Amino acid sequence: MAWNVVIAGGGFAGMSAARELERLMPRQSTRLMLINDVNFLLYTPFLPEAAAGMLEPRHVVTPLRDVLRRTYLRIGAICGHDPENRTVTMHSHLGESEEIPYDQFLVAVGSVSRSLPVPGLDKHAIGFKSLADAIWLRNHVVETLERANATDDPKRRDELLTYVFVGGGYSGLEALAELQDFAADAIDRYPRARLHGMRWILVEAMGRVLPEVDEGLAEYALQQLRGRGIDIRLETRVEEAHADSVVLSTGERIPTRTLVWTAGVKAHPSLAHLNLPLDDRGRVKVDEYMRVEGMRGVWAAGDCAAVPDPRYDDGRPCPPTAQHAVRQGPLVARNMAAELGIGDGPRPFTYEAKAAFVNLGRYKAVGQLAQQRFKGFPAWWMARTYHIAQVPGVARKVRAIADWTVGLPFSRDVAEVGSIGRPRPLRDEIYEKGGTHRPVD
Repeated sequence: MAWNVVIAGGGFAGMSAARELERLMPRQSTRLMLINDVNFLLYTPFLPEAAAGMLEPRHVVTPLRDVLRRTYLRIGAICGHDPENRTVTMHSHLGESEEIPYDQFLVAVGSVSRSLPVPGLDKHAIGFKSLADAIWLRNHVVETLERANATDDPKRRDELLTYVFVGGGYSGLEALAELQDFAADAIDRYPRARLHGMRWILVEAMGRVLPEVDEGLAEYALQQLRGRGIDIRLETRVEEAHADSVVLSTGERIPTRTLVWTAGVKAHPSLAHLNLPLDDRGRVKVDEYMRVEGMRGVWAAGDCAAVPDPRYDDGRPCPPTAQHAVRQGPLVARNMAAELGIGDGPRPFTYEAKAAFVNLGRYKAVGQLAQQRFKGFPAWWMARTYHIAQVPGVARKVRAIADWTVGLPFSRDVAEVGSIGRPRPLRDEIYEKGGTHRPVD
């Protein structure tokens, strides 16, 4: 008799669970299947550096087939779940639906950007959740510098050189810091834009940044960013978004052509179709072992799961971070194996961060290890050392180190490569008429 183990999602939790199951489960009696919408793992902590040109885009993704040798990878999405018959329904990239039986089923579909009902937000804001988002944002920043350097209109130049980020968590703070550092380096090549100057603004609804770390480190990072001239607005919200401005809760209208939305994440919307118990935020309800409530052989981990935070007694869930997901994955794999009689009994999730680092640009960071705080290059080096240890696959480790090393003696590239992925047709009527490859606003 063979066990069918199905994993939905190939992010940190799903990928690390699959690797652990490959190690634990007997080869002859186990069929491992991982279902994901793409064939790679995106190492999200590297997204800000990809956006700022410190890392090549292909070096922040790891092909799942390179790190999972026994797992059958299927490209598609889970669109249904029958807990009574113990089957899941997959919609493949070929457009076909298929029912797949399971003995153990792990839900690790992750999260998506959380939006709010702000007028104009969906139309005029860009998220920062995918590699495409990061590369588009880098191209956009370069393009705004090019246009600001070319225009004679001071109002338009002000709009182009003002960048507004919403959300003061890890993602928002690191993306803002990296891109501001990149643009500060690049603007020397744009004399007219340099004379006008740039504005970088962070809008955060809470009274502090970085809720994931202790207040001391958060305040330390805040001071470092403000010391670089970044305007940080705490206890402030975006009320309206327009093509050329945003309106804040203070009533201020800020002219801008760049609104980056990083105000948190929400559980993947596909969970609503999987017949699973969900909490008020749409996450799967699980116990401290990551078992789904009331279901045999069904588990959940990562951003999509409301795993009780062991630091508190009130049952509040762990924050949706990569640090938690990468630790939940191997543990839930061991608990799944234990339910099948392999290994020790199930163990509850426990994790308390001993160190925290926040990347703030090229060879800049702040961090805390034990009770010691670090800034500048030492903090950056320690953060990089940690991330290199976490990146799956030797090839990606080497490539990332090579990118950082090559970047030491050289300034960053300001080539705008927005046309990548959008090749012109063999006969382009717009070009033949003297037009550009994209509309100019």
